Amino acid sequence: MRQIVLDTETTGLEPSKGHRVIEIGAVEIINRKLSGNHYHQYLQPDRESDEEALQVHGITSEFLADKPRFENIVEEFMDYIKGAELIIHNAPFDVGFLNNELKLLGADWGKIEDECTILDSLALARRMHPGQKNNLDALCRRYDINNAHRELHGALLDSEILADVYLMMTGGQVKLSLGGEEDSGEGAQGSVIRRLSADRRPLKIIRANDDEMLEHEERLRAIEKASGGVCVWKQ
Repeated sequence: MRQIVLDTETTGLEPSKGHRVIEIGAVEIINRKLSGNHYHQYLQPDRESDEEALQVHGITSEFLADKPRFENIVEEFMDYIKGAELIIHNAPFDVGFLNNELKLLGADWGKIEDECTILDSLALARRMHPGQKNNLDALCRRYDINNAHRELHGALLDSEILADVYLMMTGGQVKLSLGGEEDSGEGAQGSVIRRLSADRRPLKIIRANDDEMLEHEERLRAIEKASGGVCVWKQ
């Protein structure tokens, strides 16, 4: 399964008022593992950022002066996201801006939804944590993810943080690595099997208490809901 966690920075809040995308950042997840295949691009918007937006991202017009325009990178970007599930926090905002950029280039480019499925991680977080704050900072605190290096918003940094948050929200890691072993793709071949001696002492069994069992069931329900009813631990 190929997923792309994506974020943008823009000159303002409304594409209908002429605001443009100035940064795209995305990280690729393959089978719930970060692949290292990231996408990052600053863009020349041919306009100034609103003061409020500038305070959020800190990306100046002087910095963007020599950057490519969206039309120069659109083919590369669309090839990168094609066929993936996009995971975006507050997806209508980012998708609306990206679709506006495509619209400005002509009808032939269509819409982002024509090439990808889209999962709004903000909507997912609100379903899982109703009545609570669900912005990226709040989710980092809730899932104990360190974002101390995040002084200003940046599309690539926010995508990397959101990828960690999303994986934690939907069940954490999916492969247990024992003893620091690297996944070589060789299965059990070459592993050393150590047999326990027949006269070993019995292992101590520690059973979960009632509170721990309730927490366990709550976690399984959250995983089942986030995965669309597919939770291997409840089968």
